[in-house]
Amino acid sequence: MDILLLGSGGREHAIAVSLKRSPKCGALYVAPGNGGTAGIAQNVSLDITDGEAVRDFAVARGVGLVVIGPEAPLVAGVADVVRAAGIPCFGPGAQGAQMEGSKKFSKEFMGRHGIPTAPYEAFTSADSARAYVRQRFDAGVGLLVVKADGLAAGKGVVVAKTVDEALEAVDECFGGHFGAAGATVVIEEGLTGPECSLLVFTDGTTMRPMASAQDHKRAYDGDLGPNTGGMGCYSPVPIVTDAEHDEMIADMQKAVSGLEQEGIDFRGVLYGGFMLTPEGPRVLEFNARFGDPETQVILPRLKTDLVDVMMACATRTLDQVELDWRDEWAVTVVLASKGYPVAYQKGFAITGIQDAEALGDVTVYHAGTALDEAGVLRTAGGRVLDVTAVGPTFAEARDRAYQACERIHFEGKSLRTDVGLRALRGRDAWEA
Repeated sequence: MDILLLGSGGREHAIAVSLKRSPKCGALYVAPGNGGTAGIAQNVSLDITDGEAVRDFAVARGVGLVVIGPEAPLVAGVADVVRAAGIPCFGPGAQGAQMEGSKKFSKEFMGRHGIPTAPYEAFTSADSARAYVRQRFDAGVGLLVVKADGLAAGKGVVVAKTVDEALEAVDECFGGHFGAAGATVVIEEGLTGPECSLLVFTDGTTMRPMASAQDHKRAYDGDLGPNTGGMGCYSPVPIVTDAEHDEMIADMQKAVSGLEQEGIDFRGVLYGGFMLTPEGPRVLEFNARFGDPETQVILPRLKTDLVDVMMACATRTLDQVELDWRDEWAVTVVLASKGYPVAYQKGFAITGIQDAEALGDVTVYHAGTALDEAGVLRTAGGRVLDVTAVGPTFAEARDRAYQACERIHFEGKSLRTDVGLRALRGRDAWEA
C-alpha cells in the first residue's frame, strides 16, 4: 500500500520510520518532509493545508492511506476532502479538529461530558477579560492561564503568577499578536501537580490507549525559560499511579464517546494533556493529533504494525486490533539551535548521527533539518533533532540518550541536561 504522510517535523519522521517497518508499506511520500524523511521516503512539495491539492496528489499516485501529522491541515478540513474522494485517512475532520483548534470549544465539550478540567471563562472583549483577571487575583487565585482560543503555532499560552503578567498576556492576544487565533481568549485557573500525556487511537467508536508520556516544555534546565514545543520526553511515566492511569483512560473514553454522541467524525489520535492534581487527574487540553516529542518515545515502544492500526482507525475497524507494547523505557532529548525558541540561526552542518545510532537502541529523529544542494545535512529549525534511546530501565534509556547526544555536533547545539531527572527521583520531586 502506498502512503502519503503530511508534515515536516520530528513527529512525522518518527511516524515515517514506524510505517516503513511494516511489510504492508509500499511507496511512502512525505509532504514536505525533512532531511531525515528524505532518507527513507520520497519528499514531495505540496500545500498540506489545501485539501484539494492533497486529494489530487493521492488520487494521481494511487495512494491507499493518507496520514495527517500536524494540526493545521486537520483544522483546515483536509481529512474531510480526502475521505470524500474515498481514500482512507488517518486524522479527524474539521469538526473533530476543533478539540484542538478552539480551546473554547474544547472546554465547553469537557463540561458537556463531565470531563474534569480547570474552571474557566471565555472572552471576546479585552476589557471584560482584564476585569476578570483582576477579579480572580483579588479573590485569592494564585495562578491564571491565559490562552488564545485558536491555533498559535504552539504559542499563545501564558501561565501568569501576577496580575501584570496576566494582563500583558490578554493584551497580546487582543492586540493581534496571534492573529485570528487571539480573537477569543480563554482564561482558566491554574492547577498544580506534574503534567503528563495520554494519547489514544480511535476510529470514532473504539478506543485504544497508548503508553503514557511526559514532556519537558521549558527551554532550560530546572524548568526555567520560555515555553517551547518540547525539549525532551519519556515513556512510560513512572510517577503515575494505577488509579490515576485508570482515571485518565476513563476521561479519554468519555471524550471519544462524547464525540460520537455529538455526531463528530473523529478518526485518528486524540491527545489528552493531564495535570496530576491532589484531587486527581485534570485535563489541561486536548489535541487532535500525535504529540511532538511524545511520538518519538511512544512509537518506538509499539510492537503492533502501525499501518494496521492507522488503517483500522481510518476504516472504523479498530475493534479488530489490539495494541502490543515493548516492556521497555524510551527517552528522547531534543537538540536545539542556540537561542530557540526566540531567535536562532540555521544552516549549520550536522555530523555524528551515524555514530550516535551505532550505540544500539538509539534512533535520531529529524525535526528541523534539510539537505543542501551538495547533500550535506544542515540545521533548518529551532528544534533540530530528537535523540531517542530505548532501554530495559528508565536510567539506562536516559543514559544512552545522553551518550548519543554527545556524539552529534553542529554549531550552536543546545539541550536540556535534566530530562527525566525528576521522574527518577519520584513524585516528591514535584513538591520541592
